[in-house]
Amino acid sequence: MNTLTMFLAFFKEGGIVMYFMLGIAVVALSIAAERFIVISRAGGLNSRKLMEDVLRMVRQGDIAAARNCSRMSTAPAARVAEGMLVVAGEDEARIQGAAEDAATLALAPLSRRLPHLNVLANVATLLGLLGTISGLITAFSAVGAADPSQRSAFMAAGISTALNATAFGLMIAIPTLVVQGYLVGMVERVAEQVDEMGIRLGQALLQKTVGRAGQVTAIQGGKVAASATAARGGVQ
Repeated sequence: MNTLTMFLAFFKEGGIVMYFMLGIAVVALSIAAERFIVISRAGGLNSRKLMEDVLRMVRQGDIAAARNCSRMSTAPAARVAEGMLVVAGEDEARIQGAAEDAATLALAPLSRRLPHLNVLANVATLLGLLGTISGLITAFSAVGAADPSQRSAFMAAGISTALNATAFGLMIAIPTLVVQGYLVGMVERVAEQVDEMGIRLGQALLQKTVGRAGQVTAIQGGKVAASATAARGGVQ
């Protein structure tokens, strides 16, 4: 008996709940595959190089080039950089607010439908339990009504149904929870890149703002000093 034949016999003996659990497995697999593709694309982009390029341009004072560089990427970190560069030159609260808004918009699509995997895993476990209870009820009912010569056969069939349903439910629930944890970890790594971009770019923009403010103050002070000198010269 090959593996496929054994699985088909295992599936058939589990009862009607096996079909519902199989449908849950297909849905969970579809969600996991779709989320893996989306999150992998977001995390696979070279956010580190993007970050260094944007920071270098900001330190050089070329905000327009930094904004164009961030627009060339679809990474969540690039979306945060673009949002912050739009309000470059504003105060710290405005820059941080722009970073938080952009991060929320960029990360929300990555976490979409991930909680569904946890729900599906729990439903598969409960359906397996339902199959277990149903199989035991069938077994004990058949034993009470059957002839003594057939009791052992009915008991074995009922217990087989109960155990197969439980096993199949766990076979679906455990990998689903593991995959959900892995996908959540992928989203967290992307979120760390976004946080790093927000912190480092925010510091660079504030340094440029403070530097320009210092230059303006120095120029104004020089003009005031020159005006005072000229006034003193006129008085003399």
